[in-house]
Amino acid sequence: MASALTPDRFVAPTVTATAKIVVAGAFGVGKTTFVGSVSEVPPVHMEETITQASALVDDLARTPEKSTTTVGVDFGRKHLDDDLVLYLFGTPGQARFRFLWEELIAGALGALVLVDPRDLDASHEILTLLEEAEVPYAVAVNQFDGAPRYPLAEIHEALALEAHTPLTVCDARERASCMQALIQLTEYLARLEPRP
Repeated sequence: MASALTPDRFVAPTVTATAKIVVAGAFGVGKTTFVGSVSEVPPVHMEETITQASALVDDLARTPEKSTTTVGVDFGRKHLDDDLVLYLFGTPGQARFRFLWEELIAGALGALVLVDPRDLDASHEILTLLEEAEVPYAVAVNQFDGAPRYPLAEIHEALALEAHTPLTVCDARERASCMQALIQLTEYLARLEPRP
């Protein structure tokens, strides 16, 4: 049994703080890929094969090659520095899983909302839920191959974000850009007043 216990499976002894971060967004926006890109441990994915029945409910027009979908949660862990560990919880994207969204955001320090520049309107429901729950968030535009590249100011306006809400771009397949989005979120959270 001892051989299975490797240092990367545990939190470093220098850690003094942990934070629950939700990675949220619409269906097919790249949440599972994002969590997998940054997690330092093998991520947990609760995915199922997309069936004909779900194809009638879920819009696959933008992601015809998508064969699985998250039906529970994606989970990963990342040491952001020597004393801070982030626990990442990726939400399912479909609105029918709203009850899970509400459970997952409970106790979260903040959220990173991934958006698809090909369908910004799909993000409004999760943004509204986070605002209603008073969960602070940052937004990252996932740069899909062949997707339009809009100026961030235009996206900020299209999503009706508050002036202080951080907005960046990332590629969910690339660890470095995902880490930059997480760092931007945690820096934003650190500047906020503590919640009661």
